[in-house]
Amino acid sequence: MSIGKFFSSLLSGGKVDVASRYEILREAVSGTMSDFHMARDRSTNEIVGLKILDKAKTDALEARFKGLKKPTEGEIATTFNHPRIVRTFSHGITTNNEQFLVMEYLDGPGLNSLIIGRSKLLDGNRLTLARHAAEAIEAVHEAGYIHRDVCPRNFVCSKDGTSLKLIDFGLTVPAEREYMLPGNRTGTPAYLAPEVMRRKPTDQRLDIFAFGVSIYELFAFETPWPRGKEGQSAVAAMAHGMSSPPPLRGHYPKIHPTLAAAIHKCMEANPEHRFQNITQFLKTISRLKHEDAEPGEKQ
Repeated sequence: MSIGKFFSSLLSGGKVDVASRYEILREAVSGTMSDFHMARDRSTNEIVGLKILDKAKTDALEARFKGLKKPTEGEIATTFNHPRIVRTFSHGITTNNEQFLVMEYLDGPGLNSLIIGRSKLLDGNRLTLARHAAEAIEAVHEAGYIHRDVCPRNFVCSKDGTSLKLIDFGLTVPAEREYMLPGNRTGTPAYLAPEVMRRKPTDQRLDIFAFGVSIYELFAFETPWPRGKEGQSAVAAMAHGMSSPPPLRGHYPKIHPTLAAAIHKCMEANPEHRFQNITQFLKTISRLKHEDAEPGEKQ
């Protein structure tokens, strides 16, 4: 069976016995709402990523949007064919009534791991990685969605640290009024925009805030506001926007001022003061060739 026909069969309806269909090659990595496996497709012999969603947690999330016909994670993820977004080939339902996705296997470190480890792979690559992350978010927004969980954990880098791809559309919703009403606090607390924490109406600009926090952390190796102790992260997130983040140059003195200013603009407490779309961020940094300011360079 060809790869195309095989993946089409997964989409044609019916439940899939994933244990028979796939050989698990690596122990699952457990996420907030799913388990992710490195697997071998027994029909095509391809190495793939196999994501199996926790049914109870997924049902609880989707219950928030009852009556809105919210697309599933699989339906959203398979719409993207972009070099900065993980490619999702298919999705379906397991024989245990769990949603699953089959995607390309990204054999590289998470951006969060490189940040935590203060990896030397980041040196000279931060500007490129920031661009790639922004391009991924741009594609999501242009497709009419809000990612809602932009953070370093959801970017997977190449082994050499020179590129990355956005993953995980488990919290993604359409950028439509019904999904942007106050009250939806889903996301990773350290990256949540003030309007999310204060239960105000939201839009795609919440992703821009989370992006700004992520890229700040990429340079500073710490978030602009304290994360809070274990179990208190949501409380700590209430402080977002109540004070200005410490200047990024205090953590990374050689950063190009144009880049630093653009990152800080993403994190403005008032959404009206942020870039109004991520494309504006990309245009602002488009002429930069290096993340560091060079002697004699026009600022």
